[in-house]
Amino acid sequence: MDEHKKYPNKLGIIGWLGGGRWGIERYLYTLHRITGLGILLYFCLHIFVTSSRLFGMNAWEKWMGFFKSPIFKMGEFLVFVGFAFHALNGIRLILIEFGFAVGKAEEPVYPYKSSLNTQRPLMVIVMVVAAVLIVAGGYQFLGFVH
Repeated sequence: MDEHKKYPNKLGIIGWLGGGRWGIERYLYTLHRITGLGILLYFCLHIFVTSSRLFGMNAWEKWMGFFKSPIFKMGEFLVFVGFAFHALNGIRLILIEFGFAVGKAEEPVYPYKSSLNTQRPLMVIVMVVAAVLIVAGGYQFLGFVH
């Protein structure tokens, strides 16, 4: 029996890149929400720590000493990763919202190939740029650049 007839949903790496049950765009949407909440949490923590300067230099230095540990260095890198992804994915979403990556209007027949064929390449390009930015940032965060 032909392998594809026996397992019609077994697509290999192509199926993995397709995003599974919901599509890769749904996962990007979820990750966009999660990174947005993470950035908001960082912003609130940043405001709290910065406001500790109002209580004197000792309070400020106490917090700054607390943040010198390697755990917080890794957390700072994760904030950078979240920000890089969130910013670039947001640009992708704005381009789609303004209609630059939607494709030509056609009769809507599922699986809406015109939309997938124009949005997927944009998604791949944006994620590659995000990956390059994250690797460059990781190179700097790890201390290779002084």
